[in-house]
Amino acid sequence: MPDNNSTPSAAPMRRFGRFELRALLHKSQRSMLWVVFDPSSGQEMFLMMPREKPNSEAAMLHWLKTLDAASRIHHPNLGHVIETGRVDPWPYVAYDRALGETLEERIARTGPPLALDAAAWAAQALEGLAFAHEAGHAHRDIQLAHLVIDGANHVRVLGLEVAQEVVPANADFNAATRRAVREASEEDVVSVGLALHRLLSGKAVLDEPDLQLVLQRMQPQGHELVRLGWETPYPIPEPLRAIVNRASDRQTRQRYHLARSFWRALDGWRQSAEQDDGGPIALLKDKMQRFGHLPSTSTRLVTTVASSSMESQHGSQLASLALKDMALSLELIRRVNNALRQQGPTSGGTVLNLQRAIAMLGLNGLEDAARALKPWPGPMNDGQAAFMQSLMRRVQRAGQVAQALRPAGYDAEVVYLISLMQNLGRLLVQYHFPDDAQQIRQLQVAPEATEDNPNPRGMTEQSAAYAVLGCDLESLGLAVARFWGLGEELQHMMRRQPQEAPVRHAEGDSEILRLTCSLSNELIDALGTPERKRQAAIELATRRYSRALGLGLREVYDALGSVQGALGGGPDSGLGALADPSVGAAATAAPRSRLRERAEGAAGTVAAPGASASYQGATTTQPGALNNAPSPGKDFP
Repeated sequence: MPDNNSTPSAAPMRRFGRFELRALLHKSQRSMLWVVFDPSSGQEMFLMMPREKPNSEAAMLHWLKTLDAASRIHHPNLGHVIETGRVDPWPYVAYDRALGETLEERIARTGPPLALDAAAWAAQALEGLAFAHEAGHAHRDIQLAHLVIDGANHVRVLGLEVAQEVVPANADFNAATRRAVREASEEDVVSVGLALHRLLSGKAVLDEPDLQLVLQRMQPQGHELVRLGWETPYPIPEPLRAIVNRASDRQTRQRYHLARSFWRALDGWRQSAEQDDGGPIALLKDKMQRFGHLPSTSTRLVTTVASSSMESQHGSQLASLALKDMALSLELIRRVNNALRQQGPTSGGTVLNLQRAIAMLGLNGLEDAARALKPWPGPMNDGQAAFMQSLMRRVQRAGQVAQALRPAGYDAEVVYLISLMQNLGRLLVQYHFPDDAQQIRQLQVAPEATEDNPNPRGMTEQSAAYAVLGCDLESLGLAVARFWGLGEELQHMMRRQPQEAPVRHAEGDSEILRLTCSLSNELIDALGTPERKRQAAIELATRRYSRALGLGLREVYDALGSVQGALGGGPDSGLGALADPSVGAAATAAPRSRLRERAEGAAGTVAAPGASASYQGATTTQPGALNNAPSPGKDFP
């Protein structure tokens, strides 16, 4: 046994009380983990103890009391405590060795795991820690050696409350523990991120095997920056890289503060990567079943649509009325394309024209669609509804800009709806996951400048979504589009042009429409930047698309000006209340002329025998017209 002033060590001590010491698996700044043999039971055990012994009898009793309380927390991802006790002056806690091997032993035996496996292991550890944190207990010394894994890849956390804070002998232990739990819980979350970093990188973080020492060297306590490098044993998917880097971000406010939040992001990415319908996508679909995709912005409008007075209205008038409500527009697109999918592959392409959708569904179908909508604001509170309304105004303005920029020969309604569909994921997340949407916005805000980082940048929207949800907003929108039965060509047009990718020459109608709507969305994003950066952002977006779409700054500013004039002033960069997309200046103005000849030529080829397209109603024979009904049996009128 050690004397009162020493720490247990392997060399002079072969026994600890009744336990025979077999191997020292890990020694950190705060705790030790041994493999021991218990003669009384005839089995091997894990034995954990603190590196610093309690400094008084009262401290020892408090340690044992806290360990006893933590051992009564039962969760599949927390190691079951067999015994707690003391061999003066050292307390200990024992676990069954049959729980498995430590993650340190596993990677030493098999090498670094695949990204999906590492994420699954960390997610299990976080799930157990989240349960413990919510019960008022922390670990305080997460290490790879304190995570054990069995043959079925089931991970459990060992050592809850072993590395308790050492306080003065005359301190109020209960008050000191309560103060430390929240801070220690956040430290646990960062440590799991460092453990995942270690698993993915294949080497010790900052060349330091003790994760507690890594924490002390990291900013803001130290000066080291911890980022997942590019030289890893296996390729790391970008969403997972964003999640891991957020966990160890230099700014503490950017990190995960709750194990549950970290787990949600990690588990969301893992399930999305394993299956198309997993993770946040599955949760979103479940919420859509209960609350619809979006709430109706006008109860009066829905009531009018559902009334018998609509029987005398022309199809174009019905389409114009439905287009005023985003929720109703999406519901009609969903219903008509779902019906086409059930008819089989010979039913034609995707319908993206509300007049055609209403003609196919009939008045009864229109009424059913209107009645199925949830009234505004659905489950949102006032603050969330305000953000939702602001986002819808931005999306509407992007659609109006796309209408103003569309080449001659393209249906303004279809262009508007494509622009809307490019924002589908953003709209759905704001409605169904408003707290997550707020986190995503906050992560995009640049932190305050410091001496070490004079020009800080916030995360991109994509990285922020990865870090919060485990997948990006566009993927969520595309998953819903597939769920609704929308065709592959429309899914392609729903993808915005990546900011980092060059814009190539637009070939074909779908690419022209996709790039036009991508530009309109980028322009609206540019208008949301600080005023001193706004003009540069607009010019940058215009330069990116100018050669592919054949336009210049004059056309862009004309489009922005016509839309702002049509919508009037308001809090969102010229946006007022939601307007009718079919009657604004953008929809009715003559399309820009630079692409007129090329577009008219394209329209002519579309109508040629043998030509095909999977979205219906994409062009019209009269530029800017919304009232032309498509001819039966053709993809384009």
